[in-house]
Order: sequence, then structure tokens, then C-alpha cells
Amino acid sequence: LCSARCGLALVLHVSLFVAYALRVSLSIAIVAMTNGSHPHSWSGSAPRGSYPGFSQDNKDLCLTDMFCLLQAPVYNWSAETQGIILSSFFYGYGLTQALGGYCSGLFGGKPVLGSGLLLSSVLTLLVPRAAELGMSFLIGLQVLLGLAEGVIFPAQYTLWAKWAPPLERSRLMNIADAGCTFGTFFALLVAGIICQSLGWPFVFYIFGGVGCAWCLCWFLLVYEDPAHHPWINAGEQEYIVSLLAHQGSSHGCSLPLVAMAKSLPLWAITIACFCTDWLFYMLLTSMPMFMSNVLHFDLRENGLLSSLPYIGNGLGHILAGLLADFLLARRVLGTAAIRKLFSALGMLLPAVFLVAVPYLGCSSTVVVVLLTLALTIISMTGAGININHIDIAPRYAGFLLGITNTFGIVAGIIAPTAVGLLVSQDLRTGWRNAFFVSAALNLFGLIFYIAFGSGTIQDWAREDTAV
Repeated sequence: LCSARCGLALVLHVSLFVAYALRVSLSIAIVAMTNGSHPHSWSGSAPRGSYPGFSQDNKDLCLTDMFCLLQAPVYNWSAETQGIILSSFFYGYGLTQALGGYCSGLFGGKPVLGSGLLLSSVLTLLVPRAAELGMSFLIGLQVLLGLAEGVIFPAQYTLWAKWAPPLERSRLMNIADAGCTFGTFFALLVAGIICQSLGWPFVFYIFGGVGCAWCLCWFLLVYEDPAHHPWINAGEQEYIVSLLAHQGSSHGCSLPLVAMAKSLPLWAITIACFCTDWLFYMLLTSMPMFMSNVLHFDLRENGLLSSLPYIGNGLGHILAGLLADFLLARRVLGTAAIRKLFSALGMLLPAVFLVAVPYLGCSSTVVVVLLTLALTIISMTGAGININHIDIAPRYAGFLLGITNTFGIVAGIIAPTAVGLLVSQDLRTGWRNAFFVSAALNLFGLIFYIAFGSGTIQDWAREDTAV
């Protein structure tokens, strides 16, 4: 626990925690930003000269209310407009995934991740001002925020390729990845309180300020590899370097793109990630609508059930990583078998739960429990397909993660749209078909991954054969 690599896992956990808190802050604050019941709301951009409600007809408005209005304006944005604003993040997020992986391979994961996080924090501080200037400015800012955050995950993989010994990859990387879920949960919990007590602009000021402060810690605490770490124990340094010596150094300007495109193990990861993300994003984005329209179950009335998927997913990541490394260390199974086993559990069981949901419509509690379990168990893929990039091509891990993540983002965009089309035809039949399609995709992705997945470094990823 006192090792430098464990310290890196904790620092990355906090970094991803902050990144995801920044990422979802607008999703929460937009409820307060567009409260239709507010008597002093306006649309488009900030008013010129004075705020609505400050006219002669409102002389009884107290100074406290005036201060609150100045601090927390309310906008008259339609549901469609809100959707456009929130989705604009993903347009930028998808564009820099592969670029972030490529740049982190050239310049190092530390500066790329740190720069992305710092820029994301600064942009978050500017959200209230962008909202005042107008919807177009806010949309543009969200695209820039997506561009900045898009480099973070690929850069993390470049770092782990230099720091994580093969028998410790699962637990180290999953401890770090759990920060995503816990950061989302924390933001959902705290942002609402900030909106009510201080006003929605302070969500962005506080989160952005914390992000900027944390970036200082990042640049001070993180080192690109064990060889450049000034305080690492000599035994730990030798241990990591000796175990990773066969991987070779980071890639140069050229990439073996043709060999990558022909690699079945890489395609196995890509297709499995697409299918898993389809199910994952469908659960996250469409389940509230299913529970409300079909089950007539209001999650807002039960905070525990609302938080269970996030808590379960975060803890599931950590436990899956620990278990996978335990099995590898005991040589119960090889690397490829471990990755396929955890991928199978994380893809197959949620698919089974989805197929069962339409036949349990009479029991809303059971359905909610099943969907929560699905979001929890899907985290087991964190010890499977999600870190298999480093197994097959550690030199290109960041770039490959960027490629597969791009496919996953595409799935996240398509899945809710497909659900909407199916449900628009017939409510219950549409939901049943949506669940079946997601389950079938997951099954196909799992079969393809089991057939062609690998746990060994590919020939095109070795330094002596790279072009």
C-alpha cells in the first residue's frame, strides 16, 4: 500500500474522480438553471442592463432575492435545447480519444493527462459566464470540455503500461477506474446541495476550483515511469522495470496501422467494448424513462436505490481487479483465460437480467434490483476487455484505448436513439425488444471476444518489429 505504484493508483483515482465530477456537473446544475417554476426566468442570453423582476412592479423584492437572482440566473431553455447542450460534450469527447492516446505515447501520459484535466477545470469555471453570453457559447464550451476530457483516459493507459506489473494490472487499474463512478456519485450527491444553498454557479466555481488545485498535486506527485521517480524504493523500481523490460519503449511518430487493422485480438476488444458500452449507456440513459413510464417507479423518492448502481459499480471494479490478480498470481488461469472469464461474467449476466426484466413487470422492486445488479456486475469487464489493450500491445495501449473508446462512444450515442425508436411504436413491446437487442449484442460481442481474444503481446506491438 505504501509503494509508488499504489500511490499512482490513488492519485489517478482522485484525478478520474475530479474529471467525472466536472463532466456531470452541468447535467445536475441544468435542473436549477432551467427551473420553469422560477418567476424570474429568461431565455437565450443575459439581459442588457437589468435582470427581469427588477422593474417598478417588484419594489417589494427583498435584497436577498435580488442577490440570489444576480448570482443564480434562470434560463428558459426547452427540453430539446437542454438535450443539445448536454450532448454537445460527446462531440468533442469522441474526437480526441485516439489523438490523446497518440500524443501520450509521444510526449508522455503525465503531461497529456494533467493538461487535459487542467483545461477541463478552467473551462468548468467559465460555464456560468458562457451561459450568460448565450446558448451557443455554452454549447461551444461543452464541446471544448469534451475535447479536453477526451485525452484523459488514453493517457492513463500510457502511464499504466510503464507502471503496472502484469500480475497487478487488474487491481491497480481498477482502483483508478473506480474514481469515475465515485466521482459521478459524489457530484450527484453534492451538486444539488450546492445549487440549493449557494446557487448553481457555485457548482462550477467549486468543482472547477478544486480541479485546478488538484492539477497542481498531479504535476508534483506523478512521474512518467519508475526510472524518473526520485523517491521510489530501489527494490520496487527494479521489480517493475525488470517485469516490463520485454515491452519495449513507447512508440514513436509512426504506428503500425495496417497491422492493427488486421489484428483479430484488437478487433475482439473493439467489438466487445462496443457491445458492452451499448448495454451500459442504455441502462444509464434509458432506465429512468423505463422506470417512470412502465413501472411508475420514481427513483427520486428513494435516494438509496438511486445511488446503488454507482456504489455497486465502483466497488465492483475494485473487487474484480483484486480477484483477477489473485487468480493470475495463483496461476489458476492464464492471462487470456482471466480476461475472457471476467468479460463473460460482466457481459453475460447483465444480458440475462435484461431478458428477464420484461417478464417481471409486475414487481417493480425486483426489476430495479435486477437493473442495479446489471450495472454492478458489468463492472467485471474492468478486469477483462477494458485492460486487455495493455496485454496485447503495451507500447500502443493509450492509442488503442482511444480507438476502442471511440467505438464505445458511438454505441453510447446510437443506443438511446434506437431505444427511442423502438419504444415509440409500442411501449411494452418496444422496451422488450430494446432489452432483447442489447442482450443479443452483448452475447455476440462476448462470443467474438472469446473466439479471437488474446492475452499475449502481438508481433506488431514488439519494439523490434515495429515500423
